Amino acid sequence: MSVFTPISEAELRAFLEAYDLGALLEYKGISAGISNTNFFVTTELGKFVLTIFEKETHEELPFFIDLMAHLSDHGIPCPHPIADAQGTYLQTIKGKPAVMVQKLSGVTLNSANVAQCHAIGAGMGSMHKAADAFDQSRENERGPSWWKQTADAVIPHLSEDEVTLLQDEIRFQLSHRNDQLPRGIIHADLFCDNTLFDDDCLSGIIDFYFACNDVLLYDLAITANDWCSNGDGTLDSERVSALLSGYNEQRPLTDVEHEDWPVMLRSAALRFWLSRLSDLHFPMEGELTHTKDPEEFRRILLDRRERSEELLNYWV
Repeated sequence: MSVFTPISEAELRAFLEAYDLGALLEYKGISAGISNTNFFVTTELGKFVLTIFEKETHEELPFFIDLMAHLSDHGIPCPHPIADAQGTYLQTIKGKPAVMVQKLSGVTLNSANVAQCHAIGAGMGSMHKAADAFDQSRENERGPSWWKQTADAVIPHLSEDEVTLLQDEIRFQLSHRNDQLPRGIIHADLFCDNTLFDDDCLSGIIDFYFACNDVLLYDLAITANDWCSNGDGTLDSERVSALLSGYNEQRPLTDVEHEDWPVMLRSAALRFWLSRLSDLHFPMEGELTHTKDPEEFRRILLDRRERSEELLNYWV
């Protein structure tokens, strides 16, 4: 959600002519995040978010946009895309795909408490159930093939110990692929900063542009690593239990998922260590950019590797 593609007021006013949203009142670039360009846009008829896609093509985007519309229509608190006067969601600005969505109430979190962990667990469980009825699918493009490709790219920039850790974890994950785990559509990036809260109440799940079909437990592991980790990379047992409890209330977890919980936590840590290494060493150019520290997820990965048996004690 950085600003890689600046737009002028005149360009935005011309873009908004396709909509029935009234006159532009103000707009502001959003500096958080690392993938797309985002602006808060206020018109006479309300507040919206404009996303300009820096990597995705017009052909790729209907899956994400239609998924948000489907989930919103099924009671999940996510931003509904805004159609233009012709009923079309996906637009173009400055030669790039773009979409307008509702701006939801609430604020993003820097860290989560126990009640908020329970709320996002329940929200994710509800989201996974609602997505069952969605009639499109998409492969996870940040899976094993991407791990290996990205590892090859970043290895020249790493220390010997980091290279050893990275290569060993990829070998481990490739030997522990469990096809028996329940699968479906996952968010795949449900960090604290991709949610909105009014106090302890979940008011929004946002930024669905990594959504894909994969193991449901993997989605939960991604969230646990971000929402429930301490500064040293260890997990806070109370927050993990709250997250799992909230999820389990909506979609009961299975014995097989229990067994693979430590593996999924490691897999999720590997994925985000790799993506942060890639963003650090091969950054996109932008007017406002925000790159996150890969060291955080190296510490998390090391902890998950060292505490595999202990991680099962946090299960509900």
